[in-house]
Amino acid sequence: MTSPIIKLNPEFDLVLEREIDVPVELVWKAWTTPEHLRQWFAPKPWNITACEIDLRPGGALTFTMRSPDGGEFPNTLCLLEVTPCERLIMTDALQAGYRPSANPFFTAVVEMERRGAGAYYKAMAIHSDEQNRKKHEEMGFHDGWGTVLTQMVDYISAGHVSQ
Repeated sequence: MTSPIIKLNPEFDLVLEREIDVPVELVWKAWTTPEHLRQWFAPKPWNITACEIDLRPGGALTFTMRSPDGGEFPNTLCLLEVTPCERLIMTDALQAGYRPSANPFFTAVVEMERRGAGAYYKAMAIHSDEQNRKKHEEMGFHDGWGTVLTQMVDYISAGHVSQ
């Protein structure tokens, strides 16, 4: 899998890559269907209490994460690229309709590629500088994104997402 439009910089960016044993079509559906995304996208015991997806460039992924102590953390990511079963690019630097946000932090790129009956999965967090990369790493990017990927695979494997 190549990302010709994405030029990663190890000083600014974080990457999670994994081969997974679920079909790429179901990975796409788990990422792009609100009722599915709510079930796996927060590392347990956190959860997603609300989720909406306007699945088009300029649309938004809007969700609220709830911490175990009940704190709520709303998030809005503007969708920049939507290429079914291949790539989602989204950023908190913009709101829906490409309106600039007040507090940008990162751009997320999720790529997937069919590998036999499974998929190759790559998640990238692109930051403006080393300080934001380090902050995201210290927040637990690898553990958090790795955990939710495992939760997604388990959710799909349990038959909750169908073609």
